[in-house]
Amino acid sequence: MTRLATTFAAAACDHRAALVTFVTAGDGDTAAILDALVTGGADVIELGMPFTDPMADGPAIQAANLRSLAAGTRTADVLAIAAAFRQRHPETPLVLMGYANTMTRPTPEAFAQKAADAGVDGAIIVDIPAEEADEIAAFAPHGIATIRLATPTTDAARLPAVLDGASGFLYYVSVAGITGKQQAAQDSIEAAVARLKAATDLPVAVGFGVRTPEQAAAIGRVADGVVVGSAIIDIIAAEGAHAPAAVRTYIQSLSAALAAARKETAA
Repeated sequence: MTRLATTFAAAACDHRAALVTFVTAGDGDTAAILDALVTGGADVIELGMPFTDPMADGPAIQAANLRSLAAGTRTADVLAIAAAFRQRHPETPLVLMGYANTMTRPTPEAFAQKAADAGVDGAIIVDIPAEEADEIAAFAPHGIATIRLATPTTDAARLPAVLDGASGFLYYVSVAGITGKQQAAQDSIEAAVARLKAATDLPVAVGFGVRTPEQAAAIGRVADGVVVGSAIIDIIAAEGAHAPAAVRTYIQSLSAALAAARKETAA
């Protein structure tokens, strides 16, 4: 089994959703922040590749991209961060998240090889739709999972295309908009997760707008994973040099909420 499959299976055996966390590479002391995510209880880590035009992201992650780029972060730096992380944390899945310009250069094949060499488990490329997935066909032979996005506007006619060739997990973007503070109503999330799980055996992780332990727990009762990003980025921006400790404390609160969520339902 891959690291992603093993991690989601282990969470399911623990009767909880996996905690999937996002940070932008090069925004603050990334190595220390990644360590804090793991020690706090994150199951899967998405490492954002800084880009000048992050069209799917709200103000918090846009600002993180700008801070990282201003610090001089480049693709080689992101891959070095990933490789060092893999040495410290051999079992925790690491997924690169970004845009086509950063993840298909100089060629998709070359990038996939470098990502695999760094110990990367998967890739989420926000602006390559399923219908253009041939562009990244080189990822699969290198063991890089192609993680697809489904949204509230992904209807029954398009869902098969989204799922065709998808691997790792399916990321359900719960709102039709950018990352940030807005969150979909719980009943709409539950209906969407049920529809997606009926169509695929892949784990379904839900993100966009998840900030509090209570929100995470509510989603974790129905989904296989809960994705948290902007709230972590806000902590990094606010805490500066103290960010790793603050991030660890926050992640512990989310992890504890997910661990208790299904037990509370069963009781």
